[in-house]
Amino acid sequence: MELPMAGHSVRAGFPSPAEDFHVERLDLTSILVTHPQATFFIRLSGDSMVEAGLFDGDLMVVNRALKPQHQDVVIAVLDGEFTCKHLWLRHGRMKLVPANPTYPEIVPQDGQTVEIWGVVTASIKRFRQNSQTRQGRAR
Repeated sequence: MELPMAGHSVRAGFPSPAEDFHVERLDLTSILVTHPQATFFIRLSGDSMVEAGLFDGDLMVVNRALKPQHQDVVIAVLDGEFTCKHLWLRHGRMKLVPANPTYPEIVPQDGQTVEIWGVVTASIKRFRQNSQTRQGRAR
């Protein structure tokens, strides 16, 4: 689905002249999804990744086709439960690191099963819901 895009960017500092305004069509799927068959959306719950800019309720774009790398934000399955953390890979060792100092790092122990399910490539956050969205959730 293509949606209108107003201009190329907007300044967060001093305003730019409105005469630079023009509209083109933008397909968010083509920007956010590089491997359609391996891409999923998952909603984040909790606050362990706030310092990475990921907040409770954010919709994350997860690509399962990417090979996880050191410092990627990943979705991991730890003993059958999903979690979102930074992946730490060094010298053949792995741990899952939160982006909130109130949470401990997860260092897999012997007998524990850990699978890196996918790499988080983007997040979508909502600042204000329209009335249709609020009504749809209330039903």
